[in-house]
Amino acid sequence: MRIFSYSFLSILIILHVILPILITNRHGSVAARPLSTDSRWIVDESGQRVKLSCVNWVTHLETMLAEGLSKQPVDVISKQILSMGFNCVRLTWPLYLFTNDTLANLTVRKSFQKLGLLESVAGIQANNPSIIDLPLINAYQAVVSNLDSNNVMIILDNHISKPGWCCSDFDGNGFFGDVYFKPEMWLKGLTKVATMFNETKNVVGMSLRNELRGPKQNSNDWYRYMQQGAEAVHSANPNLLVIVSGLSYDRDLSFLLKQPLKLTFTGKLVFEAHWYAFSDGSAWIDGNPNQVCGRAVEYMMNKAGGFLLAQGYPLFVSEFGIDQRETNDNDNRYFNCFMGWAAENDLDSALWTLVGSYYLREGVVGLEEFYGLYDWNWGKTRNPSFLQKIAALQSPLQGPGVSNNRRPHKIIYHPASGLCVLRKSLFEPLKLGPCPMSEAWEYSARNVLTIKGTYFCLQADKMGKPAKLSILCSGDNTKWEAISDSKMHLASKLDNGSVVCLDVDSDNTVITDKCRCMNGDKKCDPGKQWFKIVNSTHDARATNSLLAIKDATDLVQEVMLTSF
Repeated sequence: MRIFSYSFLSILIILHVILPILITNRHGSVAARPLSTDSRWIVDESGQRVKLSCVNWVTHLETMLAEGLSKQPVDVISKQILSMGFNCVRLTWPLYLFTNDTLANLTVRKSFQKLGLLESVAGIQANNPSIIDLPLINAYQAVVSNLDSNNVMIILDNHISKPGWCCSDFDGNGFFGDVYFKPEMWLKGLTKVATMFNETKNVVGMSLRNELRGPKQNSNDWYRYMQQGAEAVHSANPNLLVIVSGLSYDRDLSFLLKQPLKLTFTGKLVFEAHWYAFSDGSAWIDGNPNQVCGRAVEYMMNKAGGFLLAQGYPLFVSEFGIDQRETNDNDNRYFNCFMGWAAENDLDSALWTLVGSYYLREGVVGLEEFYGLYDWNWGKTRNPSFLQKIAALQSPLQGPGVSNNRRPHKIIYHPASGLCVLRKSLFEPLKLGPCPMSEAWEYSARNVLTIKGTYFCLQADKMGKPAKLSILCSGDNTKWEAISDSKMHLASKLDNGSVVCLDVDSDNTVITDKCRCMNGDKKCDPGKQWFKIVNSTHDARATNSLLAIKDATDLVQEVMLTSF
């Protein structure tokens, strides 16, 4: 009878509690186009936030064809982009493809034959027979059309003028007036591309120019020509977001602190920035990662464009990425810092890159791209755990419409894993798990972390032991302060006066342990101890309700077991 009663209770819970929660928390429909801006957020026609989670797909090299079409059908690639969690592609293009009719009308087959890429010709013939004999300009349109039909949003990025690998200070493509970068031709190309895709609903934005650079760069010409470029795009296609880059390889927008970019239109302007490990040289392995992270984040906020968020503009990190073999310590240490910064600011972004290998890059046929999501043959993902790691950054944490009730709270994010602190029940230790299942925390002025709507606070218990939830929340061991230059060590004080930091053990249990790698030691990697308290308005109601059900179920089980 007791077993029957318990089963009947479970059924009632499923029918009247769990199912309604699941139904009301399903993903909404595809965002209504076109997109615009609402202060620092990108939003759809209904005013709901749309977070751009893009991946870069290279189309600006000598072949002028989207990479990988000799390995996979374009439709397969488009669908796999979505299955990887991305909603957007930053599709690069060389200016000459749209301003030089001789190049534009060259067929894909002839383009590849001229470059001696006969094996690639056979691959494209097999995988994309409808593309192989198209003029290059129509092949570009075909890729855009396929992405559009799969509801993948597209940012059209003018990456370079003369087709080829980017970038250097002296490649002739760097700044207005360089040998391959004539402003009049550039404006003509922007206008042509914006007009060409006027009716393509999922072409949502245009990036005016990638990585301005070189000895000619200066802010006066930047204001002059970027204003002209932005106005040209908006005039040709007012639906588009207009994405504007800065100087010094998309690393410097600081001149905007003194003088804004003045345009005749509003609600469409987005700025972009880039950040890689090599942007900071070899600092991540030559210095202490905490100190390097502190300096690098300060640079991104004060010079590269982070300050624009407070001014009411979206910042699109249109390139970031690492060697996905994860054997490069400089990359790995940078990436943990980047993930914390990107999560804290809930940034729109575009990963470099989708590409597993190139038809031809810098004279090398079939060059493998270790920053690429795909393996060399474009048959599988190079590093599936990497996709898990960035998953939390692919969904919005806050902004217009992210939560119906808009109740602000915190999540405790662990950049090295891409996971968040969560509890499974009252009887199990805190673990790292998927951020959508995270607790909704409150962080008080006294630095106490409390689960929202409860009396439970996070407590440091013993060195090397799991952190606990407690209802005794007045002691020093329930106060958590972000320390170190990175501001990502969460430190508390044990009853014996020892300072400990949040840490993670081998099975993702959240523990407290001695704070490590605080300064000085360049060989010490603090990533395991880095946590970030992140703002969120994501509706945690369903998660908390399910956990409450789990807690109640555990209590029922406990009572049943002790009754027999």
